[in-house]
Amino acid sequence: MTATEEDASVVQFDDDDDDDEAEDKEKDDEEDDDKPKVEDVDEAETKKEKKTKKIKEVTHEWDHLNGQKPIWMRKPEEVTQEEYASFYKALSNDWEDHAAVKHFSVEGQLEFKSVLFVPRRAPFDMFEGGTKKKFNNIKLYVRRVFIMDNCEDLMPEFLTFVKGIVDSEDLPLNISRETLQQNKILKVIKKNLVKKSIELFNEIAEDEDKYKKFYEAFAKNLKLGVHEDSTNRAKLAKLLRFHSTKSGEEMTSLDDYVARMTENQPGIYYVTGESKRAVESSPFLEKLKKKGYEVLFMVDPMDEYCVQQLKEFEGKKLLSATKEGLKMEESEEEKKELEEAKAATEGLCKLIKEVLDDKVDKVIVSTRLADSPCVLVTGEYGWSANMERIMKAQALRDASSSAYMSSKKTLEINPVNPIVKSLRDKAEADQSDKTVKDLIWLLYDTSLLTSGFSLDEPSTFASRIHRLIKLGLSIDDDDDEDDQDMEELPPLEEDGVDEESSMEQVD
Repeated sequence: MTATEEDASVVQFDDDDDDDEAEDKEKDDEEDDDKPKVEDVDEAETKKEKKTKKIKEVTHEWDHLNGQKPIWMRKPEEVTQEEYASFYKALSNDWEDHAAVKHFSVEGQLEFKSVLFVPRRAPFDMFEGGTKKKFNNIKLYVRRVFIMDNCEDLMPEFLTFVKGIVDSEDLPLNISRETLQQNKILKVIKKNLVKKSIELFNEIAEDEDKYKKFYEAFAKNLKLGVHEDSTNRAKLAKLLRFHSTKSGEEMTSLDDYVARMTENQPGIYYVTGESKRAVESSPFLEKLKKKGYEVLFMVDPMDEYCVQQLKEFEGKKLLSATKEGLKMEESEEEKKELEEAKAATEGLCKLIKEVLDDKVDKVIVSTRLADSPCVLVTGEYGWSANMERIMKAQALRDASSSAYMSSKKTLEINPVNPIVKSLRDKAEADQSDKTVKDLIWLLYDTSLLTSGFSLDEPSTFASRIHRLIKLGLSIDDDDDEDDQDMEELPPLEEDGVDEESSMEQVD
């Protein structure tokens, strides 16, 4: 090996060493880059770096406003009258306080809580029909969730004035009107609400002054309840009040009437009419008053419907003084006198029936009259005179149906009355006497008025009265025109004696 070759090899080795050193340096640099670097930093620079961005955060704090229990969920003894009053005003939009309140809960087969209020006065649209009709004022809740405020099956019609709420635990929440109607739970709730309402009315009745105001406002509702609710009829009947022949200005209950009844009194007597003044002087009461029997005055149109359903009270029958078949206690002497009177006036009864024809069903001797000459009574099961008047006033009445419901009239005559006695003597003397027939028609017309009926021909009745006035004033009726007007009427006798006797008969 030459020297030059050795040098070349040395150089080659040196180049290889340089390359290895360069690679080691690069590796060291990379490792240095990976290692954390420690640098000296000034305080001023760190302060600048600490400045951060501001972020706004909104937080909400909730207050539980309805933490108080609903008034019906609380115990009745914990609720004050002021709380009831404010709740009633919020519920009903009434500006007055309530008259009475009933707060109760029912537990057992089903559970519900309720608060019922009776207002101080009746709403003006209480019996208004049509689309505006509201079935009741009870709001229905299910587990504190309001469902509806006009549920038909929650209260009967006669209790529409009662306001309040019912909260049931058993009804389903996803309820609809259709499923409500079929729900048996609702029927049980209704039964309990009616029962509690009647209890509330009895509580009001304990205070006479308070009940007087309540009855003035809601008497029609109670009577409608007697008519419609057969289950609670006896309970509602105890709440009724009427004027009577012995009560004076105050009203009496049926319980008080029964307490005052005599031992042998057949039943509870009542008379129906248009007003208290009209029935007080009614000829139907003459014999009853003489015997000392008390008679109830039923002057409200609703009374007629009420007594159709209320046949008896506490085992005592209700007897109408205006209908036939009136029973009253009679002694043997009175029965004997009645038989003699029947025999004596039998001819006159036949004559009156012939003259009046189909206007009356029959003519009999009366046991209920003491002073009046005659009176018209209706059948025991037909309409009374007052009911006939009410039905005639109905705007949508059916004339054909009222024809068979209006009872046939019976004319009862008083055999001891001077007019009837004189008429009987005249009839026995001459049955074809035109004066007798004219007086029979006059008696019939006057008995129509005193018995509560309306006149079929008022002008004819007026003509008869005018003729009597002329007779009393001794005016001769010579005018031909007047004679033509009076053709239908039989002329009166003009003999002086007959004039006096006929005037006595009319008086």
